[in-house]
Amino acid sequence: MTDNNPIAPEFPDTLEWINTKKPLQLSVLRGKIIILEFWNAGSIACMHMHADLRYLQNKYREQVLVIGIHSPRFPHDKLISSVQKSINRLHIKYPIAHDAIKRMSVKYGIKTWPAIVLIDAEGRVLGRLQGEGRRRQLDELLRKSIDAMDHQNLLLPSTIDMLRLSEPPAVLKFPGKLLAGTTHTYISDSGHNRVVEINAYGRVTRVFGSGGVGLLDGMGRDAAFNNPQGLALINNFLYVADCGNHAIRRIDLRTQDIITIAGDGHIGNDQIRESSNPTVVSLNSPRDLCYQDGVLYIAMAGQHQIWKLSLTDNILSMYAGNGATGFEDGKAFDAVFAQPCGIAMDDDRVYICDAESSAIRVLRTLSGKVSTLVGQGLSVSGDEDGACSKALLQHPQAIAMDKHRQLLYIADTYNSKIKVMDFSMNSIASLDAGDGLDEPDGLSLCENTLWIANTNAHEIRKVNVLTREVEVLELNEPEQDF
Repeated sequence: MTDNNPIAPEFPDTLEWINTKKPLQLSVLRGKIIILEFWNAGSIACMHMHADLRYLQNKYREQVLVIGIHSPRFPHDKLISSVQKSINRLHIKYPIAHDAIKRMSVKYGIKTWPAIVLIDAEGRVLGRLQGEGRRRQLDELLRKSIDAMDHQNLLLPSTIDMLRLSEPPAVLKFPGKLLAGTTHTYISDSGHNRVVEINAYGRVTRVFGSGGVGLLDGMGRDAAFNNPQGLALINNFLYVADCGNHAIRRIDLRTQDIITIAGDGHIGNDQIRESSNPTVVSLNSPRDLCYQDGVLYIAMAGQHQIWKLSLTDNILSMYAGNGATGFEDGKAFDAVFAQPCGIAMDDDRVYICDAESSAIRVLRTLSGKVSTLVGQGLSVSGDEDGACSKALLQHPQAIAMDKHRQLLYIADTYNSKIKVMDFSMNSIASLDAGDGLDEPDGLSLCENTLWIANTNAHEIRKVNVLTREVEVLELNEPEQDF
């Protein structure tokens, strides 16, 4: 290391700190190698980076300290309460500085997320890395830096007074997608890494997954998931988008046997046109599922694409999106998405919640074309009802189709609202779902009842779409095994 490396700029006093009792100062942290992680709560790429940094922090816990710098993208991101929820949902245990006015990004010249700035034990900037998938490269840089710093006796022990605010105990923890039926409803209890089955009265009748993080096939509670999300029910099989495991799982509801049917458990960016062996393909954060005519459609959030899995011949294939991040309509393979997180079907149309572009897109299966129903660009968001051409959403993450009434229900997640798109009127209106909605991330319509996963409140709500009566479901999980 030479004196040519600049001293890292100090933390400004405008930062709001989480996971630590008091504000940190780089000048006090000399003797530690610092990883500054610039991230945004809604970015799927940043979520991938968290996993890499968790691994590296554990590997080099005596020499390295990770500090997250949260930079808002949406108005919702500027609220410290929203950032706190994101940290708890993502299981982030290292210190986080919320940079609401992006002073740190300006100081360090950061323009996109995720980004890493590496600071040595003397407080000098070693370099920076942009984008996800940097674990191996960062590991090598850390190993060399630790060897060099240790040789010069520059590494010193230090401790930080951590303070983590946990979520209140509840039957569910950050419930994600859900699937309602006339007798049972299935919920991706994502914060507990399991899928639960409840009856009409809110009693938990079966649990799938041990609650521990992992990719493990098996029976019922013996299996393991990692942030399960989208669900699809076909006959006696429940299909699960196991987002954190980058896999598609199948639960046999008769035997409770759980197997992996797609994905090898590793994150990937494979640009395959099709594969007859789906379990060897590396998927990228599948977030939601829908089914029609023998085909399982997959919202591949991490790869900004729509994929499909034919259940009749076991063929996995890309279906729409060129893999870039953006906002562009056109032919299926030429279209550009930005983190599709919700998906629903109606005859020959696939409706898509394109979260990062705050848009609702539609893919017509007969023509193979993508168009935009709501949304005005990658950087345009808001909270405006009215004509679809002028309406604005903020990071929507779930949709449910009402074929009978030709309505589309939208979880307008970052606005903490439920919106209704009326195709006959070509307009959007807000639905009264009661007070206290907090980042709803799951919707399912069964007959006249709209089920809502009120994610940050750890609860399930039901809205009668005819009477508009709202009920918060009182969940009960017996202690005995099922």
